[in-house]
Amino acid sequence: MRALIIVDMQYDFLPGGTLAVPEGDKIIQTINKLQDEYDIIVATQDWHPNDHDSFVTAHLGSQPFSKILLNEKEQVLWPVHCVQGTRGAELIQTLNQEKIDKIFKKGMDKEVDSYSGFFDNDKLKSTGLGDYLTGRGVTEVAVCGLALDYCVYFTANDSIDLGFKTSIIENASKPIDLAEYQLKKIDFLAKGGFII
Repeated sequence: MRALIIVDMQYDFLPGGTLAVPEGDKIIQTINKLQDEYDIIVATQDWHPNDHDSFVTAHLGSQPFSKILLNEKEQVLWPVHCVQGTRGAELIQTLNQEKIDKIFKKGMDKEVDSYSGFFDNDKLKSTGLGDYLTGRGVTEVAVCGLALDYCVYFTANDSIDLGFKTSIIENASKPIDLAEYQLKKIDFLAKGGFII
């Protein structure tokens, strides 16, 4: 069984959103067309409390995109985004959601960020996505969405670690920082991942 994981296609990550990914809106139709090629479709959704520790507003005097140590790990301080119950956190209406079997919310613990659709960044809590895919007989996973250099990359990385044959679909994903993604792509390929 082959699964498509659609990562964080939410209003706050589109142009005009609080954490806009450049040209994030340009991949919607590609993702919609891709859905016909997979047996199982799942999606992830950033779903933060409004006082999340990864938000720059939680750290007086800090600048957006600066880095601090949080729980002894490097943390990017993001603009406030995808707050639970806000329009910015909603999956975009132009994304075909009829075929999505299940949506996995992440980033709900205010004390730890969660880039991956499988685990929080400290790997202490699971979203249940891995067990869900295994339970459905999935052996191959393809990952697409936003942002390529963060949530798509970390979701794909964890997918490999969980034993799935894993691909990143580049033409159905967009990065915040292309140079950052190019560095991470080297590590992903070295781990046995595929780029399609």
